[in-house]
Amino acid sequence: MKRTCPTLLTSSLVLGLANQVYAQYTPPPPPQPFQGFINEYLRKDDPYMNKWDFGGAMRLRYEDHEGYGIPGRPGTPPALNNDFRAHGADVDNDYFLSRIRLHVGYVDEWWSAYVEGQSSLTYNDQRFAYANVPPVAGTVKKQGDGPEYDAINLHQAFATIGNHKEFPLSLKVGRQELSYGEERLVGAYGWNNIGRVFDAAKLRWQNEWFGADFFTGRVVIPENGRFDVSNDYDWFSGVYATSPMVPKNILDVYFLSRNASPQAAAAEPSPQFPQPSARDIYTIGSRLKSRPGELAGWDYSLEGAYQFGNFRDSRAGAPKQRLDQQAYMVVLQGGYTFTNLWATPRLGLEYDFASGDSNPHDGKHETFDNLFPTNHRFYGSLDFVSLQNIHDVGAILQLKPLPSVSVALQGNALWLADTHDSFYNVGGVARGGTTSTPGTGFGVNPDYSNFLGTELTAIVGWAPTRFAQLEGGYGHFFHGQYISQTWSAPGFGARDADFCYVQLTMLF
Repeated sequence: MKRTCPTLLTSSLVLGLANQVYAQYTPPPPPQPFQGFINEYLRKDDPYMNKWDFGGAMRLRYEDHEGYGIPGRPGTPPALNNDFRAHGADVDNDYFLSRIRLHVGYVDEWWSAYVEGQSSLTYNDQRFAYANVPPVAGTVKKQGDGPEYDAINLHQAFATIGNHKEFPLSLKVGRQELSYGEERLVGAYGWNNIGRVFDAAKLRWQNEWFGADFFTGRVVIPENGRFDVSNDYDWFSGVYATSPMVPKNILDVYFLSRNASPQAAAAEPSPQFPQPSARDIYTIGSRLKSRPGELAGWDYSLEGAYQFGNFRDSRAGAPKQRLDQQAYMVVLQGGYTFTNLWATPRLGLEYDFASGDSNPHDGKHETFDNLFPTNHRFYGSLDFVSLQNIHDVGAILQLKPLPSVSVALQGNALWLADTHDSFYNVGGVARGGTTSTPGTGFGVNPDYSNFLGTELTAIVGWAPTRFAQLEGGYGHFFHGQYISQTWSAPGFGARDADFCYVQLTMLF
């Protein structure tokens, strides 16, 4: 392993000795509220300017990945599936990311508007912008500057009509982020250098008993060098309701519908993110979460969801007809905060399960569809898995030694839920196809062990001023028997993986 990661981790610990890990990592709050330099100047002498909002944010991040397959790079099998390969493939990639967002907003009594532009740049990233692995007819492989490069794009532009102080309904229309619950199924994907937005319409009904969003829209496809458009063939709709009426708890109930036609996969010639195969998947679920401070230091959340509908598996060798979707997921979390101890430590445990497909030829598709998540928060910071065909047992220790500092130490142990199904990456794409020569790469191998490995992560965050935040982290993945068997053939070999980063965020 190169010396970069340990050196950066040491620097981060010296900077802060604090904050949690990215499974439930929460950045430390600023020492004082910050409206933005432009807003403070304009509002100082003119109360009317309180209706306006001018500002932005800049985020700079260096990442070092070791043991990761690099999409688009030469290798056999295709580089997208070379994770944890010890010999014969390039699996080390380090690069620099920058993201600048500038926004202007206006709020009146019964309406508001918001526009936000974004520039997402990367430097020295070896990944192809679009690897096209597995190949999708009608699309073209593109090297570009990596999948997180989109020089200039319109991140958000929406208008809202309504005033919940006077009337229970409001309407929000335009390009916007959608984030619900913990973002396990629907999130803004903020860790990514580009993020995720939808061209959508959202009707909100809010009263003292509940708040509910009724929305429909299409996910926007990042594509550098072209104006980002939404996928006309991939519609996402739903209802997400939240109620505070359960004593000491907050209850979420949701119904989500994703409807992608066969044209969705090739909606744009070279998208930065792979687009979906055909599917009509309906997700019904609920989440119960304890209210902060209600249980004398204890906290918990329970979430479950079931999916039905149909799915077209585009992998090589898979059935060509639509399959009956029958899948589910369960998330259990709990923790205790020691309020009387130094750094108010919180010790938490978590179990995540998402079903896999036990038989790809029985007319059913039992792999849970992770929809539009922000997975970096949950199943280990190295970003190797999604909420599909997985068992995850996690533990986390969170510390706040200073008001401006947070530390988190996290461990995750991972198993496949079913070895008759694939090992899916963080974007929900199967590693390998439905078949693979044993020991030469990922595929479907029912006779392998289902133990993927364990991951340990440390993250430190420090908010030295009201407008700046520093963050750094290091994670190591210890490969398990499934990985060893995947690369057991002579000349291949399995290895562990490492990840580290240092990040600076500034508001203005």
